[in-house]
Amino acid sequence: MEIKEIIKLYKEWAGKEPERVEKLPGAGSSRRYYRVVDGLNSVIATYSDDLKENGAFRAMSDYLRKKGVSVPKILAHSVATPELYLQSDHGGECMLDVISSMHKAGKDSGRGSEDSTEAAQRVRGLMEESIEQLVKIQTSGVETEVASLLAAPFCRRQILWDLNYFKYEFLKPSGVEFDEDKLEDDFDRYADQLQKVPEELTGFMYRDFQSRNIMVEGNGVTLIDFQGGRRGPVVYDIVSLLWQAKARLSAEMRKEFFNQYKVIYSEKIGKNVADELERQLPQFVLFRTLQVLGAYGFRGLVEKKAHFIESIPDALVNLEELLDAGVADNYPELKRCCEALVGQREKYQTSQPDLLTVEIYSFSYKKGYPADYSGNGGGFMFDCRGMHNPGRYAEYKPLTGLDRPVIDFLEERGEVQKFLAAAEALVDPAVACYERRGFNRLQVGFGCTGGQHRSVYCAQHLAEHIAEKFPGVHVVVKHREQGIYSEFNKINR
Repeated sequence: MEIKEIIKLYKEWAGKEPERVEKLPGAGSSRRYYRVVDGLNSVIATYSDDLKENGAFRAMSDYLRKKGVSVPKILAHSVATPELYLQSDHGGECMLDVISSMHKAGKDSGRGSEDSTEAAQRVRGLMEESIEQLVKIQTSGVETEVASLLAAPFCRRQILWDLNYFKYEFLKPSGVEFDEDKLEDDFDRYADQLQKVPEELTGFMYRDFQSRNIMVEGNGVTLIDFQGGRRGPVVYDIVSLLWQAKARLSAEMRKEFFNQYKVIYSEKIGKNVADELERQLPQFVLFRTLQVLGAYGFRGLVEKKAHFIESIPDALVNLEELLDAGVADNYPELKRCCEALVGQREKYQTSQPDLLTVEIYSFSYKKGYPADYSGNGGGFMFDCRGMHNPGRYAEYKPLTGLDRPVIDFLEERGEVQKFLAAAEALVDPAVACYERRGFNRLQVGFGCTGGQHRSVYCAQHLAEHIAEKFPGVHVVVKHREQGIYSEFNKINR
């Protein structure tokens, strides 16, 4: 139905039907995007059920273009189908792609610093252009021009919403124990601090100014997806860009680009506000980091969107740096929670780029299946409870499936060899296929009553078997209930 409506609107606008309509990958919002192609020309069709947001985007786009901000042009919108509009197409390369190319060039060059490559110089040029466009949009006055169409200005309520988003969508699911009263006290003090923003550093807050929302064409950039903007602290946006977890910008580059921002913004408003921007920076970096962890929890761990899950380890690296710098010292319960989360980084970091990782668990069925942090789902789960349980005997109760007495108990009965042979017959062909096709994740689980004896033995045995048979495959074995983790064939790249 949507494609038919897109074709109808395109025909009304262009006078003819397009050659084809291609659905584009979704991201963090519920909006649906399509590329509508006609020969060498193309436009983007956007579907959104949020009619107020649609109206805001169209109005802001028209206003911002008149102010010289590089944003998409609204080409047509449907009266019959108000959820649909057409906008100009600015290609398929975003700033994150350019930054990723820089990281790859740095590794391939062997010079030890990706900052010295030609790709890095391209990043610098495009980032400067992006920052100039950001300052234009922040100081454009659009938040006043279309105020009735925008979300409420950034305020205490929204700060607490985001902090509780972090608490409920990431902190609680992580299993970290915390004192909720003390944490809420910290949130109240933190909200007080974040509201101390002078008027000259308040303008249009883009809200999601990150590299995925900066489209790149040659040496120019176009800003997209500013529907969620509202009046608020401008420092939030430059933080969103420079501390985007997936971008992995170096500390040196962050400092360089933030210094550029301070100069450009000060020149634009005719007042030197560099020191005040510097003062606000750490608190907003922490706030944005907590907010995106909430988003990664919901979009990744709940909705199983892989690229959000993949960003969790990098976000936790940012969080660790903030803790080391003392940014959370005034909020003791929040600090303690963040330290515990940083300590869990290993459980989210389960694969290596361009390398198949086979992740093998032992677990207790009483505590549920192992979580899948890949966003892909699938794999194999084997039930070891059909084999005789060493845990029923007093002499084996304090031991695990890694201890020789338990190993002898299982092997002497002869059950476990047949069980593992059947498991290997299923898993081995899948590993070979995944490696051949360039996949990067496969999960295997062995469960038993307590996750201590039978499942531990089987998971360890399969991990060693795969590591030996497939030397190019990275193998991770996690004995969940025992808190034991090990790797085989790890390749540093």
